[in-house]
Amino acid sequence: MKAVIYRRCGGPDVLELADVPDPVPGPDQVLIAVDYVSIEGGDLLHRRSTPLTAEYNIPGYQAMGRVLQTGRKVQSLSVGERVLAFHWSGSHAEKWCVEAQHVFPLPQGIDPAMASTVATTFGTASDALFEFGHLKAGETVFVQGGAGGVGLALIQLAARAGARVIASASGAERAARLLDFGADHVIDHRAPGFSAEVLALTGGRGCDMVCDLAGGATVPELMKCIRYRGRYIVVGSASGERASFGFNDLVRKALTCQGVLFGAEMGTARGRAVVRGLLADMAAGHLRMPVDRIFPLDQAAQAHEYAETAHPFGRVLLQVT
Repeated sequence: MKAVIYRRCGGPDVLELADVPDPVPGPDQVLIAVDYVSIEGGDLLHRRSTPLTAEYNIPGYQAMGRVLQTGRKVQSLSVGERVLAFHWSGSHAEKWCVEAQHVFPLPQGIDPAMASTVATTFGTASDALFEFGHLKAGETVFVQGGAGGVGLALIQLAARAGARVIASASGAERAARLLDFGADHVIDHRAPGFSAEVLALTGGRGCDMVCDLAGGATVPELMKCIRYRGRYIVVGSASGERASFGFNDLVRKALTCQGVLFGAEMGTARGRAVVRGLLADMAAGHLRMPVDRIFPLDQAAQAHEYAETAHPFGRVLLQVT
């Protein structure tokens, strides 16, 4: 089969299209013919920095496709069924073997390209807000980096839960687009001292919760946006730098700091229920994810480059079949 591989960590240029052996499903696995791959932030991070454990790695941990074959112990899925799947690597390929517990049938009426974004993108947002962030109706949440996939998911889910949403993006035009997804107020986080605007919108109190999707240089400003006893949720590192803060940052406001890794939760009964609910909500039209651009599989390097540097609005996909 054709697959995108890399033999060393680095920039998008380390990716190459190669012929590799077809994967063979184990007794608890499902073999999937991949249709659409949603390029996630973790895919870019792994390609840049995760050490190789074999001659090459196939990147990608989320995709939508069709079941080609099931392992002998798999009873819940059928050949030909359209599914969404998750695994820590391997989706940038024509075929992909995934544990059955990480495979989700698609409901009728859902857009297949949009469905490819659900598990990791919306699942991460859901856990950040509710399972770990304990968001309640009437609270105020600040979503930093709202124009990316997880940011747009956070905005929609928080708004549907009855929260007041302040969201940011790089540039006034991109920020304004967030209003269509449920944000109550938008700001340009490239503006110096953007925390002053957030504090003004909250009457000087600060937000109940801040969701940090970028890390890096914006962390000090984000710390200023949180109220006393607020929650700082570390969701991603889109800037390429991890969120970093010290003892005084947490203690002075008695902050709760929480990290989120939905991939570690997805195979649990709770995590599976979350993904099924999100797919149903998308099929019903309650959730959506703009697809900024679709690349063919043999242009995976260009797709990664675009996802990293072009500030896409929503998700970037690979189309395999």
